Amino acid sequence: MTPAIREYVEKRVSSLEKFIPDNKDLLLAEVEVGTTTNHHKTGDIFRAELNLSTGGKNIYAEAEKDDLYSAIDEMRDIAERECVSRKGKRETLAKRGASQIKKMLRW
Repeated sequence: MTPAIREYVEKRVSSLEKFIPDNKDLLLAEVEVGTTTNHHKTGDIFRAELNLSTGGKNIYAEAEKDDLYSAIDEMRDIAERECVSRKGKRETLAKRGASQIKKMLRW
């Protein structure tokens, strides 16, 4: 991996930090970048894969594109959507729990 690609991947993955809950010290990101030609007859297809572990919760994102940088961008976008979705589910669950407690207190 060239220094330019390493710097680009680090920049793109570090921007996901704002979507991760408070346990940033337990954050582990593993990124795999390469080419794949197993099921393609001609040309290079670039693959980017991200495994993000955040204290017991894992986020996985994978993308294949004709360009390495666009594969990295798509991988980051998929991971961002997953992080936002999990955050929304967590907040919704907390609101539902608070609503149930409020209902119990009214009786």
